[in-house]
Amino acid sequence: MFVPLTEEWIEMLRYTLMRLGIFAGCFVVVWGLVYSGIVPRGYGASNFMWICLLALVISAPISFVVLRKERDRASIKVVERVDRMKANFEANAAQEDDADDAARTQGQAPQTS
Repeated sequence: MFVPLTEEWIEMLRYTLMRLGIFAGCFVVVWGLVYSGIVPRGYGASNFMWICLLALVISAPISFVVLRKERDRASIKVVERVDRMKANFEANAAQEDDADDAARTQGQAPQTS
């Protein structure tokens, strides 16, 4: 199923790609440090996981600081979309309630005292 690229999707895609880029850069730097012997290697076959873990730990605070504006811009778009969806849901619920109330009043016979 094809999802149209709305402004919200583009903002989130841009932020995600920037985070992946920072992680890839940190991965290359950590790999170089491990390869050169500055940072110790992982035990046995765990070296790849060790490099990934170090790159993740290093890239997370970097992305938190460097991508603050991108994250805020993307979150504004997400909040706008959520608010729009809530308003549509409330409008649909109110419309359904009105239709239900109208059906109930038409179905009841007038009471005489």
